[in-house]
Amino acid sequence: MNPDNSVPSATPHFAARTTVEQVEEGLALAPKFDADGLIPCVTTDDETGDVLMLGYMNREALARTIATAEAHYWSRSRQCLWHKGATSGLVQEVVEIRIDDDQDAVWLRVRVGGSGASCHVGYRSCFYRSVELRGPSGGPARLVFRESERSFDPTDVYGDAPNPTQL
Repeated sequence: MNPDNSVPSATPHFAARTTVEQVEEGLALAPKFDADGLIPCVTTDDETGDVLMLGYMNREALARTIATAEAHYWSRSRQCLWHKGATSGLVQEVVEIRIDDDQDAVWLRVRVGGSGASCHVGYRSCFYRSVELRGPSGGPARLVFRESERSFDPTDVYGDAPNPTQL
């Protein structure tokens, strides 16, 4: 990553979307960003295949991810570009980027530095709970913890600052 946070000079550009055949069978990257200029990105651990997080990328985040081989996202809550791990040290080193058939979703396979955690709450995965199926009717669906321990203490990493993603 450049110390001044600028996009490297060899930043990739994206092809125009011209035909279904070009998008689905061609060799040019022509991502389809939504009305807000975003594309969803599923991130998995390269070694285990576990889902670590779901994030969103804008053009700049996708271009920086390709150019630096480190994950960048667009933070919808903070409305800014986010280099994953810049604050926590839990940088996601990109091993592979895949794009789906109609080029409107991205999949990153990554290696995570530090404790190997990717969740700002301190768990390894942002998907640390599951929804109880066929639970009791009449009340809210129940959640079950699938990760019993945090990989790090968020207060130690981020300080006491309020988390912008919390209510």
